[in-house]
Amino acid sequence: MTIKLIFSSLAIIITFIAFVPYIRSTLTGEVKPHVFSWVIWGATTFVVFLAQLQDNGGMGAWSIGLSGAITVFIAVLAFVKKSDITVTRIDWLFLIVALVSLPFWYFTSNPLWAVVILTVVNILGFGPTIRKAYAFPHDENITFFFLFIIRNTLAIMALENYSVTTMLFPVAVNIACLALILMLNYRRKVIRA
Repeated sequence: MTIKLIFSSLAIIITFIAFVPYIRSTLTGEVKPHVFSWVIWGATTFVVFLAQLQDNGGMGAWSIGLSGAITVFIAVLAFVKKSDITVTRIDWLFLIVALVSLPFWYFTSNPLWAVVILTVVNILGFGPTIRKAYAFPHDENITFFFLFIIRNTLAIMALENYSVTTMLFPVAVNIACLALILMLNYRRKVIRA
């Protein structure tokens, strides 16, 4: 068994470890995901997975593809459970920009530009969640986002080809998750004080 396969397997296991409690918490109403963020994240993550495969990311991309599929499921679950039904104009802007950017994969026929565009859109997808989490910091699960930092780091280590195309997305998502975690910790302390 190669070290890349071990890293990829660990990344897939952590993907499940992160998502199963998050889904459970969403079903019980403890966590209230913002449907727009999850639609954006699901669509962009899955398309980035396809771009990573095209650029020979290999087994390092597998956990990203799995994550994209589960993320779409959470978007549907958030809609059905009406987890966060407050939608602002800025949320609509984030969603529209995300949906408009998806055809760039087709038009560019270049995985690098598709990943650059989709990574930017994915980071914009944090917008509705950050807006909601700022006001309601206990509605998000910090452990979930921390596990994704670990998962993305393992996915990077499992990549079979290191390039901007294969690495940009997981690195950028790690930075966004870290920023969200720091903001949630800060807001929880402020609200408690």
